Amino acid sequence: MKQSLSLRQGMGLTMTPALQQAIRLLQLSSLDLQMEIQQVLDSNLMLEQDAEGPELETPEVAAAAEAAAIADDTAGMLKEVTAEETIPEDMPVDADWGDVFEDHLPASTSSGDDDGLQDYLQANLHTSTSLLEHLMMQARAAPFDEEEAVVAAHVIDAINDDGYLEDWPGICERLAEAHGISQACLEAVLAKVQEFDPPGVGARDLPECLTLQLRQMPRSRAGRWAAMEIVETGLLNVARKDETAIMRATGLTAEDVRLGLELIRSLQPHPGRPFQAHESDYLMPDVIVTKKNGRWRVALNPEHMPKLRINGRYQGFIKRADQSKDQLQLKQHLQEARYFINSLESRNETILRVSQCIVEEQRAFLEYGEEAMRPLVLRDVAQTLGIHESTVSRATANKYMLTPRGLYELKYFFSSHVSTTQGGVASATAIQAMIKRMVGGEDPARPLSDSTLAELLLKEGIQVARRTVAKYREALNIPPSHERKAVA
Repeated sequence: MKQSLSLRQGMGLTMTPALQQAIRLLQLSSLDLQMEIQQVLDSNLMLEQDAEGPELETPEVAAAAEAAAIADDTAGMLKEVTAEETIPEDMPVDADWGDVFEDHLPASTSSGDDDGLQDYLQANLHTSTSLLEHLMMQARAAPFDEEEAVVAAHVIDAINDDGYLEDWPGICERLAEAHGISQACLEAVLAKVQEFDPPGVGARDLPECLTLQLRQMPRSRAGRWAAMEIVETGLLNVARKDETAIMRATGLTAEDVRLGLELIRSLQPHPGRPFQAHESDYLMPDVIVTKKNGRWRVALNPEHMPKLRINGRYQGFIKRADQSKDQLQLKQHLQEARYFINSLESRNETILRVSQCIVEEQRAFLEYGEEAMRPLVLRDVAQTLGIHESTVSRATANKYMLTPRGLYELKYFFSSHVSTTQGGVASATAIQAMIKRMVGGEDPARPLSDSTLAELLLKEGIQVARRTVAKYREALNIPPSHERKAVA
């Protein structure tokens, strides 16, 4: 094979540092954006928050900085960025922008990112005391002797996060071999631990957990005795809602069964759950939609639009002919600050345009509710705005819109379509809302099957198969008809 060199011309997309940063900021959530802004403010001396307005710099200082940047041959790598440089229409969809930043962009070490993430997670974890600590405090206050205290410590240590005692036979065997503790002593200590707060803790299975909670209730509590009888005979009929079978197994009257089931449903099957650490979810809208004078208005949340500007004092220190290390660093910080401000402006503009398009397409939903939702896909918004689908995807990821009907993620307004009998299309979200309405109004003794739901939808002009109805029903966490049936 003969080797040769040839010259070819071609066109390709070049990802400039400003474009890379704009794309990265676009896909960040509001909380992540706030953290990103704070990191840049801490690392860039040219950038500062503006409490009055988003003016970047005075005309005199800006003109001097422009002249200095043009004369700086050494800093030629710092490409000037204008406000017109925005995200292009054609972008790679599955690109990892975290790996393409150059040294002249604001960067933070991986350890700093990890520390920030851990600080954020810890700040959002809320719990008073753990279940183990709560039980040990009660054990120290209980009238245990030395031997019983050892047993209580082992028992409490074996209780899982849900409040259930694990491997009770193994605990008895180990304590009998190591300390010679009798089975009677073990059972007595377990009985005392099971009287601790929260009710039901230390149970070995669900029936015992419910029984422990019922025992701690006042004897005069309505339905208490009936509930204990129902739990003792088994919970299978309770899950099936078969009151007739419960009456046959317990000999209770219909009224007693009703009171007992009502009390059982009020119990906590996982007594340790309230003591588990949980992460609080704080959702703040990125976009606010209001109706004024009969017209829908879309605006960005001002709390998520930080006002940043170039520090005029530090910018004035830049000298045109000085090529010292300090001067190069000042010029680099200035360029990075402009990169960042332009990227923020591009992000806000893109989110606003996408949100306006969504509101325009889904005005019927805002007026009448979920059943009026129109089918909408990313391609529709991309074609309307003249941008790439990946840009729409990034602009709607982890972004929320506050409407008069509630707070929704932007991606909630996108759904597939189903053909109607009139030749039109209906949104999958609207069909799910219709199914939810039909199930909510059904007769509990004769719940609607998937086939019946499909027939009812056909009467309303929606032609869907039974398996499609089943898929939508499962997405709504609605059990099948045989599980919804209430047996009289």
